[in-house]
Amino acid sequence: MPRFFCPAALDTDQLIELPAGAARHVQVLRLQPGDALTLFNHGPGWVGDRPGGEFEATITRMARSGVQVQVGAHLAVERETARQVHLGLVMPANERMDWLVEKATELGATSIQPLMSERSVLRLTGERANKKVDHWQSVAIAACEQSGRNRVPRICNVMALKRWLLALDDLTELSQSSPPEALAADRRNGRSLRLVLSLRENARSMSEFLTPCENVLFLSGPEGGLSSEEEDAALAHGFVAATLGPRVLRAETAPLAALAALTLLG
Repeated sequence: MPRFFCPAALDTDQLIELPAGAARHVQVLRLQPGDALTLFNHGPGWVGDRPGGEFEATITRMARSGVQVQVGAHLAVERETARQVHLGLVMPANERMDWLVEKATELGATSIQPLMSERSVLRLTGERANKKVDHWQSVAIAACEQSGRNRVPRICNVMALKRWLLALDDLTELSQSSPPEALAADRRNGRSLRLVLSLRENARSMSEFLTPCENVLFLSGPEGGLSSEEEDAALAHGFVAATLGPRVLRAETAPLAALAALTLLG
């Protein structure tokens, strides 16, 4: 059954107009009045008392200007992983970031923080950065629609790695770009972790961290990895060096391998 993200509040027996993106998708699929679909409405970073899960719905009217549906029963089903993983990702070049956002969403990432480091090829600022974040948020929504997730991960504002590390515990600066629940978590209680993917000899195996834990803030570098100074800075801000093994994985492969281990095995 087709699934669509609808950011409005939803109630059983309510008649609503689908948002423009979902309406266009319904039209492309050539759905007709009487056809069934599924709606979910937990958008990126949602905080409030809106029920999770998803809603059954039926198309009642098709028109060039929009699509009307009647909301049906609420289904209290969630497909989230037990552990929240927030991914700090130094952006790869070309279109690989689109692919990374899509796959990280499918694997259950709670949020994705795009970063720029010393070795970054892709550098974004100003309006160009904002447009890219909006685009990646759309990619995440589409991945949720396809994969069955009912909670859309937040794509945070692009930041320089050094500034992000310095501001990790400053909720005033980061409240508009990063999930405060990850940043405010008390690491001393053993229920949250900060990990950085590393090739250092003393890096600990990822298998050591597959124990019950509430939140993980995971940092992955660009092509060529983080510089020694950047990795030292991450360690100074409470990150632990972690390794996926003896093989050197590509910048777009490594974070997904780690994410899969943390969400599917942890």
